[in-house]
Parts: sequence; structure tokens; C-alpha cells
Amino acid sequence: MRLALIIDDYFPNSTRVGSKMFHELAVYLTQQGHQVTVITPDSHQATTLVCDELDGVSIWRFKSGEIKNVGKVKRAINESLLSLRAWWAVSSNVNENSFDGVVYYSPSIFFGGLVRWLCHRCHCPAYLVLRDLFPRWAIDAGIIGERSIVSWYFRFFEHLSYRQAKKIGLMSDNNIKVFKEEGIHYPTEVLRNWAALTPISQLPADYLPLRQRLKLQGKVIFFYGGNIGHAQDMANLMRLTKSMQQHPQAHFLYVGQGDEVALINQLASEWLLTNFTYLSSVNQAEFKLILAEVDVGLFSLSAEHTSHNFPGKLLGYMVQQLPILGSVNAGNDLMELVNDHGAGVIRVNGDDAGLFAAAERLLHDAVYRQQLGEQARQLLQREFSVAAAAETILNGFISAN
Repeated sequence: MRLALIIDDYFPNSTRVGSKMFHELAVYLTQQGHQVTVITPDSHQATTLVCDELDGVSIWRFKSGEIKNVGKVKRAINESLLSLRAWWAVSSNVNENSFDGVVYYSPSIFFGGLVRWLCHRCHCPAYLVLRDLFPRWAIDAGIIGERSIVSWYFRFFEHLSYRQAKKIGLMSDNNIKVFKEEGIHYPTEVLRNWAALTPISQLPADYLPLRQRLKLQGKVIFFYGGNIGHAQDMANLMRLTKSMQQHPQAHFLYVGQGDEVALINQLASEWLLTNFTYLSSVNQAEFKLILAEVDVGLFSLSAEHTSHNFPGKLLGYMVQQLPILGSVNAGNDLMELVNDHGAGVIRVNGDDAGLFAAAERLLHDAVYRQQLGEQARQLLQREFSVAAAAETILNGFISAN
């Protein structure tokens, strides 16, 4: 098939999990004989459209305003223009034979217009990979008023996006339940997050190990990597970091970017934390090398969520056989999935004592860490392979015809 993949952030410059997932999907589909074209914005290029290639995947980069690591108003304006800017850039390259299917990723919610125009011109179906129920989570967190004009605006584009898909893939059965409880009636199915299954087994000879750079030899490193924002409730993990300061062997390393970077650094300063290090985002190659050196993979989801996210960062942890430690909103079926398979320990956000007890056991019991890490890898192989995701998406196109 000739497939267009649309995402708001892509390799090689992106450090985000969604970008990594989509590139792995694009590479896998290409290896299976499909023709893949990724359509993605770039705020740094001077020309309207740049066409290049990476790992056999064709990439169309259209000129866009900044949508990452900028103020909320500027981001909202530039995201609102994504479809218009994309179509302006690529429309002359698209004819009725260009694509047999469109796969688009949300967030962002603003690609509905582009998908509609592509599908109309090419007479083809679309599949939505829905990873984030926005603006639902922002309303839950109190960032947006439920009956505000801002909420109405985002809801309009959210449903415009949903209407273009012949099938919508959500992360879990509970997410589908929440989706439908909101009165959203579109064809859905479970589409797990995915990852290529290749761990790093040896550090390159010319690579200066992270432990040496940060003087963390002999430490058990609890690692958080990815978006540091409101949806994650980073204060939750910082409370754990503070509690664990009584154990000199434990060190907490946070790597990433987002709205709450200032918060975690402020808390670290206020609490005089000596077991905490923050590093800004790194590229995917270095990120994988860091994962090969750390001991425990951390994550957090806000207690205010009503949706049931499966953070993509967990896949990187599982590939590298790291035990998972984190907390989620009440009722999130991710907790049952990870705990029942012995892939880590997940507690409800707010159960600080339970999270602290789990962290202490992981700190003191290396055999336990290894056991959970091995079981995390096994769970990844069963449920979260890129091959399984590709099959689900392609079958979604078949059922749509």
C-alpha cells in the first residue's frame, strides 16, 4: 500500500516517544514492502516544503510555526494552522493515486482538515492513532473550563479529527469505555503502543558512560525520561525523590522537557535535594544509551485524569528490561496490566506510602529488579510489538473498504 503517516513531531530532531513510535512503524511498513511518506511540520526550515528520506522512509516536512516548548497561546495558534500550512505545502504533490491510506497521530487534534483533504483527493480511508484524550485531560486538570469558549474551540477540532477516521485506535479497553461514555460514537478498537524490540547490550567504545559523567558510580538510578508536564503531575514523583533522600544509594535522574521543568527544579532547590539530577532533552540515540545504564524506569499520570493513558516511555523501559515504577489515576487498567504481569509496581497517584515502599524494595533487592525487568520485556514481546501494531492498523484499512 501507499501510505501517508501524519504526526506533529518527527525524527531525527525529535526526542518524543510518539516520534520514535511512528518512525519505527514507518520503517517496519517500508520493510514489509509498503511505500511510506511521513508528513510532518518543521518550524526551522525556510522553504514551504522540504522532501528528504530517513531509513528508507520518505519525509515531507512543511514549514510551520513553533508548536513545542512555547507558550500555550502561541502553541494553540500555530497548531490550529497545521492543516492549512500542510495542505498549502503538499497539495501540488498529491493526486488521486498518491495514497491508499492515511495514518494520523493525535496529539495533535488539528490534523482533521489535512486528513479530510488527502482522503478526498486520493479516495482512501484514514486510521487515527489516538494516544491522548485532549481536551478531556486538560479539563480534568482544571487547565481549561469545561464550558469555556476555549473548550468549545478545542472540542470542535477534536471531533473534526475523529470524523475523518474509519477506525480509531485507543490504548486500552478502559480508554474506549471513557471515549464512549463522553457520548463519542466513532468506530474504535484497542491499539497498544508499540516499540521495536532491540535493546542496547553494550555501550560504544567512544561513549563516556552517564554514571561516570554524573559521578553516580555505585548508585541505583531511578530514571524518568520524556515529557515533564501537567498531565504527568511531576510533583508526585518529586515527593518520592524527597522521601528517598534518606537512602544515599538511590539517585533520581529526570531527562526531558515540558511545562513543569521549572517546577521540579524549584522543588529540588526548596527541598535541598542531593539525590536529584535534571538534564534537558537528548536525542534518541543518547536516550537509548542512558536507558542501558539506569536501573528503574519511573512514570507518573495525574490523579485528575479520567482517561487511561499508557505512556509511551514505558516501552523504552521494557525494551531495556527495566522494572517499571509509577502511579496512575484511579481505575486505570495500566496498573492491572503491569502489576499482574510482574513487569513493575504501579500505585494509584496519591498513595505516596505505597510508592515509597515499592521504591525501597527496588532499591535494596537487585534480584527483584532483574526479575521484574525480565517480565517487563516478556510483556512487551506479547503485547506491544511494532509488528502487532502494523497488523492492527492495516486490518483497519481492510475493514474500512
